[in-house]
Amino acid sequence: MLVTTVQSLRNQGEGHLEQGFPNLARHVRNLQRFGLPTLVAINRFPHDTREELDEVHAFCNALGVPGALTEPFTQGGEGSEALARAVVDLIDRNPGVVAHPIYALSNSYEEKLEKVATQIYGADGVTLSDTARAKLSEFVDWGYSALPICVAKTQYSFTDDPKKLGAPVGWTLPITDVSLSAGAGFLVLIAGNMMLMPGLPKVSRAEEIDVDDEGDILGV
Repeated sequence: MLVTTVQSLRNQGEGHLEQGFPNLARHVRNLQRFGLPTLVAINRFPHDTREELDEVHAFCNALGVPGALTEPFTQGGEGSEALARAVVDLIDRNPGVVAHPIYALSNSYEEKLEKVATQIYGADGVTLSDTARAKLSEFVDWGYSALPICVAKTQYSFTDDPKKLGAPVGWTLPITDVSLSAGAGFLVLIAGNMMLMPGLPKVSRAEEIDVDDEGDILGV
């Protein structure tokens, strides 16, 4: 199940809903690439218009995937019923589904990365810094050649650049560094200027949350 919103598609389309649709299409195709039947959950916000929601639903139909409106935040369980029924229907129509990876653990790290970059992110290829190449060679020498990979990059774009929205083409994914997570059992390939430690705000969100006299939570 792929969750989307009118707001997120507008963001990927730089303010235009339709221009964000290629981003949704790539996410759908990525799930299907793993052999998974796909359903798009359209998470409705109170300010979304019926016309916008209908546009998203029509685009899902054009992709050949079912779309289901869901409103759990404002309608609770009742607002999720249509989505739940759509999920059950999808499962009933696709019994015995087995997901398959896009690379084999026996592939080299360069092959694994190339497949993820080109088949999932839509890149033309990959570049490795001297530091990244040296560390990959070292980790292989240590006996860690068959681990799955985790690419650490911005969540805002398919590329390493958070400002490149939509479904960019004609670009190359730069890997600047590599980190071994031996205990967890995977290799982390760091794209661009991505930091592994998440940043925290100067003022905690907890400062904006309160409870009124009736016991209702405010500021969430």
